[in-house]
Amino acid sequence: MIRLSAFSDEAGKELSVQISALVRNNISLTELRSVGDKNVSELTVSEAKDISARLEDSGIGLSALGSPMGKVDISIDFDGYLDSVKHMCELARVLGTERIRMFSFYNAYGERARVLEYLCRMAEVAGEYGIHLCHENEKKIYGDTAERVLDLAANVSGLRFVYDPANFLQVGELPSRTLPTLHGISDYFHIKDVVFRTGELVPAGEGDGNISELVRMIDRDTVLTLEPHLKIFGGYEKFDGEKMHHRHHFRTNGEAFDAAVSALKKILTDNGYTEKNGGYVKK
Repeated sequence: MIRLSAFSDEAGKELSVQISALVRNNISLTELRSVGDKNVSELTVSEAKDISARLEDSGIGLSALGSPMGKVDISIDFDGYLDSVKHMCELARVLGTERIRMFSFYNAYGERARVLEYLCRMAEVAGEYGIHLCHENEKKIYGDTAERVLDLAANVSGLRFVYDPANFLQVGELPSRTLPTLHGISDYFHIKDVVFRTGELVPAGEGDGNISELVRMIDRDTVLTLEPHLKIFGGYEKFDGEKMHHRHHFRTNGEAFDAAVSALKKILTDNGYTEKNGGYVKK
């Protein structure tokens, strides 16, 4: 079965707006990244408990914690940084998920040994909490190419992986290379599409990410998490800030979010899936 999740903060900043967007699109999972003006990494345990209760009351679960863990310079005081890793692991437990999305450091291309050391220590800490760290390929971090993702997979025990087709395209790596190489080792998938030639972010299926092939290759239970970036959303500039280029212009974040969901559901339907019991199964 394929279950759908989403970075619901792309629909709106406030939790009530995020819940409304998920409910109207019949999505029962979120990869929680920000609420209000706070990134998840900035939440207190008390705030996380309140958010968890509100999500549960609405029938929404967490597929993962969409943290910015590892989206920092490799020169950071790492021993001190481990305290924030422990805090995010505690938040994940409170919010009821075993997965935390994370990254592998900026300015780290020439720092392989230090990257591997830091990620091993982070994965070890997460394991003590019963949490799985899920590395996302992201431009300008160490693991932004298929080759370096494979390096991490071979050398960081316990690390899991999230495949983002658009992020690979943004560093010049085509799905003809990345899908056969990484699909099988990916724990779950982010659904974001981009036009390779222009860099325009588009709904799934309109770009060069080959989302349809990604779906056709799925042969196990997994999660597809929408991270469409079809419109600037609250909190984006706090940890990213690069200019987005869009082919379509939506009036509201909610409208952009709904369009992203519709595009993904059409790909699923076109590939023989039907909606059943909160997920998608082959007809």
